[in-house]
This record gives sequence, C-alpha cells and structure tokens, in this order.
Amino acid sequence: MSENKNCLPSKIKEAVCIDVGRVYDSCADKDCLEDLRVYFTDSAQCIIDRATNVRCRGAEVLNAFIEVERVPFNRGFYSVDITYYFKVCLDVFCGHTNAPTMVDGLATFSKKCILYGSEGNVKVFSSEFACGDIDEQFDMVSTNPRAKVQTVDPICLDAKLCKIHECCHVDPCCKPSRIPKNVCRCFDGCFDPCENEGEKAVTVTLGIFTIVQLERDVQMLVPAYDFCIPSKECNCETDNPCDAFRKIQFPVDEFFPPKEGCLKDSYRPTCACGD
Repeated sequence: MSENKNCLPSKIKEAVCIDVGRVYDSCADKDCLEDLRVYFTDSAQCIIDRATNVRCRGAEVLNAFIEVERVPFNRGFYSVDITYYFKVCLDVFCGHTNAPTMVDGLATFSKKCILYGSEGNVKVFSSEFACGDIDEQFDMVSTNPRAKVQTVDPICLDAKLCKIHECCHVDPCCKPSRIPKNVCRCFDGCFDPCENEGEKAVTVTLGIFTIVQLERDVQMLVPAYDFCIPSKECNCETDNPCDAFRKIQFPVDEFFPPKEGCLKDSYRPTCACGD
C-alpha cells in the first residue's frame, strides 16, 4: 500500500466531474429461513415419494427478483421487495442398503426492507443502444433509485421429509405458472402444470447473509492526479509446461504441516474478535 502512495503524483492536477452511482442507504441482514418448502419436477417428485430419509448437500442462489416502490406518506423512502430462488441439492435415501440419489429442488423466500433513496423528478435518457435492436436507444430511466442486492450462497442447516398434509402451505411463487423461465431451465424435467403435489414433501432450513443498497446516479467533483496508464507489460510468452512447473515452489507445508504458532503467524484473520 505504501508503494502505491509513493507512485502517486504529489499535486492534484485538476478537479474532474464524474457520473457515478451513489449509495444513499444500505442494510445488512442475517436471515435464518426455517422450514422452506422444496418443490420438485415431475421426475424428481417420483423419487421423493419413495424416500425414507433426505439429507441436504447444499444450496445456491439462482436468482433474485427485486422491486422498488415509493413508500406513501414518507418522502424519500422506498420499499425493496426481494424474492430469492434457491436450488437445493438433496441426498435422497430410498432404502436401508441403497446408495443415496442426488435430487435438485426449488425453494423460494421473499423479504422486504425500507431504505432511504432520496427524491428525484428528472427523466433520464441515454444515447447508448439497446442490445439486439437496430439503432434503438435505451428506454427512459424512472426516477426511482436502483436497488442492489449482494448475497452469498446460503448455508443448508437442516432438511426434513414429511407428508404433504404435514408441511407448510404452498408458496404462490412456486406455482408452475409463476416460476421464471430462466429458473426452470436450471432443473431437469418440468414442474407439473397440474400441480400434482405427490405424497411426500421436503422442507429445508437455510441461513443467508444479505446486503441491500439503494443508489442513484449523481455527478460528483473529485480530485484527479493523472490518467491511469498501466505500467505493466502484457506477458505473451507461452512457456513449456515443464518450465512453468519448475517455477512453482515446493509445497513444504503440505508434507510438513506447520505448528499452531506458525499458523497464527502466517495467517491473521482481520475480524474484530478482541484477540
């Protein structure tokens, strides 16, 4: 970091106006999503109906649909409605001696948060072209701020197998007619359009971390030192595979694991744990 500071010019050359997205408000959440119903395609549901037990292997976020609406009678505030679509991977046991069968299912979760996004009454147009169209400009941008959601794949905490009548209610977002096409394409088979639920169902408990931001495009005046010109040359050499291997240092720690004290010295976590 000190080297980078030394490379910077000592004086500011000019003040430059840039157009950037400024974050007006943000929040961070840690949600434990208990007993989410998992929905399966027609072929996967047949396996679930024969199951005697299930185990959760993991889960990933396929998509998150976001809607931003102005909050009535509270100027400058907006509600951010988020609907997550999770792909849940399960080990399904159909007998005492059989190896488990891996099955993927769909779970959803919706949440709402209210953030400050300020107000704007301008109509924004751009000369950029819309992808796939011939000489067509992008549509006008609304005055609502943009919502940005950052999340990591959830932690699968629990999975349960139960009878249909014992499980929670049907999530309306998981009705076959309402599942987005780009989400359906992530699964083998199709979700039953007749909504035949089968005999058994699965619920999972997931833990997820989320950061939600509201931002607007603003013009800001910032100091400029100089243009950012790369100082590193592109390396276009194609080394022989063996020559490249010889440049790799011998992994001593893999053969001789370091002691506890050496581990602490070589890796110091940056968390505020009071150590």
